[in-house]
Amino acid sequence: QVQLVESGGGLVQPGGSLRLSCAASGISFGILHMGWYRQAPGKQREFVATITPAAGTNYADSVKGRFTISRDNAKNTVYLQMTSLKPEDTAVYYCNAGVDLMHFWGQGTQVTVSS
Repeated sequence: QVQLVESGGGLVQPGGSLRLSCAASGISFGILHMGWYRQAPGKQREFVATITPAAGTNYADSVKGRFTISRDNAKNTVYLQMTSLKPEDTAVYYCNAGVDLMHFWGQGTQVTVSS
């Protein structure tokens, strides 16, 4: 019923940029808290950024100043603009949506930062 679909991942050189997108369907987008998480091989999934229904944002210290989360409610989509990418940003990036006790995950999109 509820579906989140990430896109925009790929291979980029250190210092480069990528924009990830997450499109939601099957739920009223405007009430959702949205977020991005990432998981590197052999590591636990970690918080990257969140955005509230009113567009308030929060970031992990490791990405603050480099990444920007935003949302377009008319398109039911949340974005993660990533700049100044580092090899340690390499991971599968997952979109998350939540309201009250309900939360949902996308399938993930691979980001690889390598020279």
